[in-house]
Amino acid sequence: MVPRVIFGRGSFNQLSDLLSPNRLNRNAPFIFLVDDVFKTNASIASKIPLAYDDKIIYVSTEEEPKTAQVDILVEDIILTSKERPSGIIGIGGGSILDLAKAIAIMLTNEGKSEDYQGWDLVKNKAVYHVGIPTISGTGAEVSRTTVLTGPERKLGINSDFTPFDQVVLDPELTKGVPNDQWFYTGMDCFIHCVESLNGTYLNAFSKSYGDMAYSLCKEIYLEDTLTKKDAQDKLMMASWHGGMSIAYSQVGVAHAMSYGLSYLLGIKHGIGNCIVFNHLEEFYPKDVALFKQMLSKHSIILPKNICANLGDKDFEIMINISLSLEPLWENAIGKNWKKIITPKKLKQLYLKM
Repeated sequence: MVPRVIFGRGSFNQLSDLLSPNRLNRNAPFIFLVDDVFKTNASIASKIPLAYDDKIIYVSTEEEPKTAQVDILVEDIILTSKERPSGIIGIGGGSILDLAKAIAIMLTNEGKSEDYQGWDLVKNKAVYHVGIPTISGTGAEVSRTTVLTGPERKLGINSDFTPFDQVVLDPELTKGVPNDQWFYTGMDCFIHCVESLNGTYLNAFSKSYGDMAYSLCKEIYLEDTLTKKDAQDKLMMASWHGGMSIAYSQVGVAHAMSYGLSYLLGIKHGIGNCIVFNHLEEFYPKDVALFKQMLSKHSIILPKNICANLGDKDFEIMINISLSLEPLWENAIGKNWKKIITPKKLKQLYLKM
């Protein structure tokens, strides 16, 4: 679990106080990895507490994080720093938070980041790393994985060394998020809960967090009782609870299939989950019906026919990536999932999208 978390409006202003006890020395910089949408946002950029050789690296999130991108950033940080950094601070959405976690791991582990895609492959403790979400829903701020697209697959570096050492939850940082992005990322949280609560891996610990996040998502996306500030606060907590629920169980069908879409077509995680989940009545009937209500209420129109022009080889790639995520399928279907989830079955589902 994340050992330290601070929550509250304006808590971002305390970042200097949080970081200073963790500075190793003046030659060991803090590296701030920041979503490049904030380059011109003074309310965030001006509050980043730079000292000594600290530096900001602005990163585009047009594409999801890649193993090659992590390796390039790690090499650049090593070459331009006098000593190993005191810490990596990620400020942004799920992509930036995942990059920050991956870089922190790869600064203390040899080889390429693709070598660590999977479960419990990381050998050495990561450098100190801090997560500061500026959008809510992914659960990346609390999860023990950092999802990366590698040369052969999209898969997380899932380890005890992945979670952040410190998280700052400041709902003020989420204002200004575009409506469609707010929806897709929030639905990532909703789908986390659905897949966790309906899975075979479910336990009382995971269920308690999942129930809370699920309830918050319904309140935020289906009811009209919350002020904008209350909705921001509650979605930030839903994201946290949804991420905690997954940390102690697993996701399911939507995530397994959206990884295939993301790898082949470059579709981002949140919208990819929504595209898939929209066609999963067979697995999650009650919750897909709720999801369709949410789509209608917020006037969200999902892309259609994205798989219409794909060839057999394309489907084979997506299906193989999806089927390789065995823990997700076992959680969703059970130990005999291979008898139910066949390549033919997955192709029929992809053709609906």
